[in-house]
Amino acid sequence: MTQLMYGPHAVDPPVVLAPMAGITNAPFRTLCREFARGRGLFVSEMITSRALVERNDKTMRLIHFDAGEKPRSLQLYGVDPGTVGRAVRMIADEDLADHIDLNFGCPVPKVTRRGGGSALPYKRPLLRAILREAVAGAGALPVTVKMRKGIDDDHLTYLDAGRIAVEEGVAAIALHGRTAAQHYGGQADWSAVARLKEAVPEIPVLGNGDIWSADDAVRMMRETGCDGVVVGRGCLGRPWLFGDLVAAFDGRGAEGYARPTLGEVAEVMVRHATLLGEWLGDEARGVIDFRKHVAWYTKGFSVGSDLRGRLAVAASLAELSELLGTLDLTQRWPAGADGPRGRTSGRNRVSLPDGWLADPWSAVAVGADAESETSGG
Repeated sequence: MTQLMYGPHAVDPPVVLAPMAGITNAPFRTLCREFARGRGLFVSEMITSRALVERNDKTMRLIHFDAGEKPRSLQLYGVDPGTVGRAVRMIADEDLADHIDLNFGCPVPKVTRRGGGSALPYKRPLLRAILREAVAGAGALPVTVKMRKGIDDDHLTYLDAGRIAVEEGVAAIALHGRTAAQHYGGQADWSAVARLKEAVPEIPVLGNGDIWSADDAVRMMRETGCDGVVVGRGCLGRPWLFGDLVAAFDGRGAEGYARPTLGEVAEVMVRHATLLGEWLGDEARGVIDFRKHVAWYTKGFSVGSDLRGRLAVAASLAELSELLGTLDLTQRWPAGADGPRGRTSGRNRVSLPDGWLADPWSAVAVGADAESETSGG
């Protein structure tokens, strides 16, 4: 492997935490970074350019980075070239981050029906205009892109989008091997990652999709020739996956992988909830925010449905700890626990603006209301 570089920043091992709304906040990044001993790259939740320019209170809290986060990596989502340009210049001028990732992968209907997310690269001139404004505004900061294969199998965009990205000075591209129509269903097409790497040899290409274990990451790189991997749903309830990835890329293999007992998992769960409370400034809010992680952490272990439900409505750290204490914490890591987590459903039709598919080369203006606070896809 050659060294993966994001501009001046070496990414070692070549592993990036995917932005996920409501998940990859500062507390979760702290956990992942600790297991990786600070190695790799950990990207913030997706930030909308309009909200950043308007200095929305919630958005300004989301762009907080801990002192140990180097480089500080921020994902930005935008649909209007001028607004994206202003947001990027704000990040550069105010030293808010060291790296900017642009999102063109979001598949949710409320975004694509307005021409945003994974729908946007179909309009090649609009994509080019956004990238040009972003790279110009970023100055010395590297700008990267995350995208999907396209809208559906009849409207693939990733190869054209890759060439446009290279021409406009983007530092690297991450490709999720699914279309917007697939959402998170079906199987990721790793062969598309290989084709993109062949099409844009000038810059690093990273693969994303169906990386549930460190072995999956190594296999993707061997099969596709990509320069790195982006891990999203595979780390849900598994922040120690980044330690496994370090072990895999250091050549230590399976003997370096974490196989925690349920007791060790419970300790991470309590720490995660504690960090969320400290970040939000309220223990109860932290525990409430943590609830969505319970099923992911306990997947595969023998935890009764009643107790699992009670854990998912715990209201305090004391209650969470007490409930965890009633489990058989000596349970060893279960076989098959590394499988799919998070959303898996697919859908057949993508919501798009009227006439969106008529001409991919036509100029188009996308409304600012397409900038919704939603997951990056």
